[in-house]
Amino acid sequence: MKGHISTEKLAALNEKYLPFAEFAQELEDLTDYPPKFHFSAKDNICATGFQARAGSRILEGYRPPFDATVVRKMREANGILIGKTNMDEFGFGTFCTNSAFGIPRNPHDVERSCGGSSGGAAAITALLDKHVALAESTGGSISCPASFCGVIGLTPTYGRVSRYGLIDYANSLDKIGLIARTSDDLKRFLPIISGPDKKDPTSIVQPQLQLGGFKVKSVAVPEEAMQNLDPAVRTAFEAALEKLREMGIESHRVSMPSLGFALAAYYVLATSEASTNLARYKGMLFGVRGGHIDQSFNDYFSEVRSANFGKEAKRRVLLGTYTRMVGFRDRYYLKALAVRQLVIKEYNGLMEHNDAILTPTMPFIAPRFSEIARMKPLEVYQADFLTVPPNLTGMPHLSLPCGYHDRMPIGMQLVAPHWEERRLLDVAGRWCSGFDIRFPEVSG
Repeated sequence: MKGHISTEKLAALNEKYLPFAEFAQELEDLTDYPPKFHFSAKDNICATGFQARAGSRILEGYRPPFDATVVRKMREANGILIGKTNMDEFGFGTFCTNSAFGIPRNPHDVERSCGGSSGGAAAITALLDKHVALAESTGGSISCPASFCGVIGLTPTYGRVSRYGLIDYANSLDKIGLIARTSDDLKRFLPIISGPDKKDPTSIVQPQLQLGGFKVKSVAVPEEAMQNLDPAVRTAFEAALEKLREMGIESHRVSMPSLGFALAAYYVLATSEASTNLARYKGMLFGVRGGHIDQSFNDYFSEVRSANFGKEAKRRVLLGTYTRMVGFRDRYYLKALAVRQLVIKEYNGLMEHNDAILTPTMPFIAPRFSEIARMKPLEVYQADFLTVPPNLTGMPHLSLPCGYHDRMPIGMQLVAPHWEERRLLDVAGRWCSGFDIRFPEVSG
């Protein structure tokens, strides 16, 4: 898989690992790599020539007549879009087991999860050499799959990359980023997708992206992030701290009490926004349509949504609607907003004396599908307690492979101040020069 790919190879990979919701049926040969390169886009990022279904049956058949800004920029840079990657429905999930179009399998062990919600993006990056994936994160959907699949996941500052053409989960949290095999690819492609876009007001006011000029010397490690970790993750993370010290990066143990409240606040805010965003999918404008047009509006909408939304989508719509109801808005939604500001304040306070915050990415290695099937919804949500806080703040963060256990990757997550992606790239470059990232063996 060294640069040349074909539809036959993509079909073979998809049959075994299911990273794609849809892939190109005709491909241009990449013998001139670079400057041409192949990339993929998560299924909730619009692109001409492909459906955009966001992992949901309710958008079956929707073919956008335009490119998302990030897709347009990648194509203008000589990128060839080879497919749309599988994801949890509308981004609702931690293990990418909620897709209507197949569950992607971890390239390191097909009995295990790729992580969610950008599971397909991380899987195809681990499988294909010289590949970069456009992914999206709301509460950890880039960091989690990057950790489980042993690749590098970069989530930029909220507003750094235009969200025009993204099918939203939660508008104040969604961020488009990159999953790649090397830090050099991040440095190459982040400038391409970044920058103001008049079609996305949240991207208009941003400082210029800087790629260098800062050398990270210290990181803070919150004690709260070291609780409830799998022993293998703790061992790999402690070894990574020692390796960072050898690289000249000191680590300081700190306390960050707000981490204990971030997860609850995130799910209140995210589901509240999701319940309003998903109201547009009612069988009239996009995707599937109902068959009984003589019904009342409520009956027609309910029929289409009941038949085509998955179980997790329905759960989050109900939860988000509840938290916004009269009598509950002050109790839940407004308190969650206050917690969000508290988390931002604590992050900023710690980074007055440290260049970044470092934690494990996930509390355990990629679980087996049999283990996931036994988990209750609350247990699944709690798995995100390390990836949710930086997403809640809108700060840039990066997941790097830092160790292995039984051949399975383990990741560590670095968080930098707003607009300081260069700190993440500095550590990524130095780490990758001295750490042996292992990719799965792929035949063909």
